[in-house]
Amino acid sequence: MNKDKIKSIVLSAIGGAIIAMIIGFAWGGWVSANTSSERGREMARKAVVERLTPMCMAMFNQDPDKDNKLIEFKRVDSWKIDQYVKQQGWATMPFEKEPDSQVADMCSALILKNNS
Repeated sequence: MNKDKIKSIVLSAIGGAIIAMIIGFAWGGWVSANTSSERGREMARKAVVERLTPMCMAMFNQDPDKDNKLIEFKRVDSWKIDQYVKQQGWATMPFEKEPDSQVADMCSALILKNNS
């Protein structure tokens, strides 16, 4: 083989690899390890929040003053309803010290949906 032929083959292989990577990352769904880790953490967090939200709803339903608090809840400004859920302790899971903001958000939406 001559030099020009080898050079052409090598450059074609490099070009093909670059094109394959561009297509793979842009349209093929390929992701870096960091992106994959971030997505995994987000999926896990979402799953935990979805699992804890019914517990928040159960705590709301078991509240002895539920009816009065529901009236108050419906009067609260929409941007403060998650704060109201946190203050009532419904978004604070057993054995936790602090309420979970994402659970409070989902729980407040569920309370409104089920008590409209």
